[in-house]
Amino acid sequence: MRWHLPLFAVLVHGPSMAPTLRHGDALIVRRGAPVRTGDVVVARFRTRPGLLVVKRVVREQDGGWWVEGDNEFVRDDSRAYGVADVIGRVVFRYYPRPGRLS
Repeated sequence: MRWHLPLFAVLVHGPSMAPTLRHGDALIVRRGAPVRTGDVVVARFRTRPGLLVVKRVVREQDGGWWVEGDNEFVRDDSRAYGVADVIGRVVFRYYPRPGRLS
C-alpha cells in the first residue's frame, strides 16, 4: 500500500511556463485537489508516463486534461504529447518569489 501526503513540493525546470513561472521556482502542490480550466497543475502525459510537468489546464478531454505551457514559444505540452492526468493543483510558489498563482 502506498501512502501519499496531500501536499508536496516541486521545482520548475525549463521555460515552458514563463512568464508565470521560471526555471528554479519552488511550488507547493495539493494532490487530488479539484481542477478547473485555468489552474496551474502538476500532470503526467499518458504517452510519457515517466515525465511530470507543470502546466496550465485548458480543457477536459478524453477522460483527462488538455494542458499547455504559458510560453507560446515552447510546445512540450498536450500539443506534442496529448492528454494528461493531473496529479495535483499548484497552491503557491514559496521560492524565490513567494505568492499565489493566478
